[in-house]
Amino acid sequence: MTADDSFGRLDDDDYPAYTMGRAAEMLNTTQGFLRAIGEARLITPLRSPGGHRRYSRYQLRIAARARELVDGGTPIEAACRIVILEDQLEEAQRINAEHRQGLKSASTPPAA
Repeated sequence: MTADDSFGRLDDDDYPAYTMGRAAEMLNTTQGFLRAIGEARLITPLRSPGGHRRYSRYQLRIAARARELVDGGTPIEAACRIVILEDQLEEAQRINAEHRQGLKSASTPPAA
């Protein structure tokens, strides 16, 4: 991958652009918190060729939500489960909306 290819991917929410230290700094948390939510399988950071953890913007949003719950007193394991369930619900709602739209389009008679 060239430098130009890497630069173009910075707009990609799934591109692992952030080191663990930078991610922790951005979330105002510790590297230990990031390791803990990784161990709880909330997020799985990609690894650099040197074995260092790298996080995407999408993963940072997930981690931020977990951090919000933990800061509110929710145990980390429960916070991770809540975030997973919220993500699953959002996906199910998106699929249902697409399905309803498809049914609506199929039942609408063609214009004459």
